[in-house]
Order: sequence, then C-alpha cells, then structure tokens
Amino acid sequence: MATPLFDISGKVACVTGASSGLGRAAALMLSAAGAKVVGVARREDALTAWQAEAIGETAIVTADLANRSALKHIAAAAALPFGGPDILINAAGINTRQNADDVDDAGWDMTLNLNLSAPFFLAQAMVPAMKSKGWGRIVNFASLQSERAFPNGISYGASKGGVTQMTRAMAQAWSALGITANAVAPGFFRTELTAAVFNDAELAQRNADQTCIGRNGEPADLDGPLMFFCSDASAYVTGQTLYVDGGYTAK
Repeated sequence: MATPLFDISGKVACVTGASSGLGRAAALMLSAAGAKVVGVARREDALTAWQAEAIGETAIVTADLANRSALKHIAAAAALPFGGPDILINAAGINTRQNADDVDDAGWDMTLNLNLSAPFFLAQAMVPAMKSKGWGRIVNFASLQSERAFPNGISYGASKGGVTQMTRAMAQAWSALGITANAVAPGFFRTELTAAVFNDAELAQRNADQTCIGRNGEPADLDGPLMFFCSDASAYVTGQTLYVDGGYTAK
C-alpha cells in the first residue's frame, strides 16, 4: 500500500522554540500526527509544560540557541533520544523592536544569531543524518518582514530577509540528496513575540483589515502548511517561502 502523502508517523522531528508561540503549536501538531518530537528552547519549565500536553513520544533539550558555539552540541543532544532528526523546524526567534537609531551591538548580534545563524548551523549539523537516509525536511520561519519594512524592525527584518535567501541556498546545496528546504512566513499571529502588537487593539484590528481574509492568524492556520512541508506531499517543492498571512502581502 502506498504511503499517504501527509504521513509523518515515525519520523523524528526537532522543533526549536517549542516552549511557546508558533513553535509550541508546531511541536504539538507534529506529535499529534505521530512524529517523535524533540523540543528545544531555553526555558525548561515551559518545555516541560509542552511535553505534558503533547501526544506520543517526545523529548526536550534545554539550550540557548543564540549561543553559536553551542549549536553542534545542541544538535547532538537532539539526536540522542530517537536518532538523527528527519525534520527540522526552526521556529525560535526574537524581535528586539529597536529603532534604527537605537540598534546596538548586543541587540543586533542576538537577533542575527538566533534568527539566522542558529537555523543554518543546526541544519548543517543535522544534514549528515538526513543524507544517510536520503530524506529530510528543513522548515525555516521567515516573516512578513522578509519582504516588508516595518517600524523598529531593522535588525529583525535583516535577519528574516536573510532567512529567505538562506532557504534557497539550503535547497541548492542539499535537495539533490532528498533533503528539501522551505520556509513559512506567518502574518500577524497572537504569540509572546507579538504581544506588543496585540496589546494595542486598534493596531491589531488595522493589521487584520489589511488582510484579504479579514482577520489575524490563529496557530492552527499553520498546521496545514507545516504538514505539507514536513511530508512527502512537498517532495518536489524546495527553496520556497510560503506566506501564511491571510493575504496581507497580496494587497
């Protein structure tokens, strides 16, 4: 019997940022779909809370992904519970929301390290196991700011613009070996990262009004796109960025 296109049961998935927001939602969705999920984030208590809610086989790795020198060790730790991951979802991120005139070295470096360097070096460390299987899925998190300039977003936008190009370059480097690399670019979703936006009801409504659909995103709106990119359904799709934004960028 042919394997269903969207079947990821038994696959090993590593999700960064699994302690909160869209990373947590992704990790819950993958575990419910039958994957063995390793959640990676800084906050052990929040990771433990995710694990308690998740279905199926899970593990946690507590680590600071912004520490570039630790990334190889983090990748090795993520492979211990179930073997080398088949799927890597790079959902961890930060937005310092500094005005261009106020950006400092520390904020810039933290943003670029977490949003851009960590996804690449984690993928680089996990690719050998994917190569050995002839199958792998890398899903990066881009942003509306990969395309659009927002106030107080210069470092975040630079990092997320880099994610789209990095995703294309990953595809060029590894897709002939059975490893696809794609990115999702969420619109406005209510998460810890966007609390400043949603705490302003007028601003949140203004963002919703700029979509074609007429509302802001809910975490479940990413389930289908992520499942597509994590499964055989997207076997001939690589190097692409899919805007999951209710049509925000279409207007």
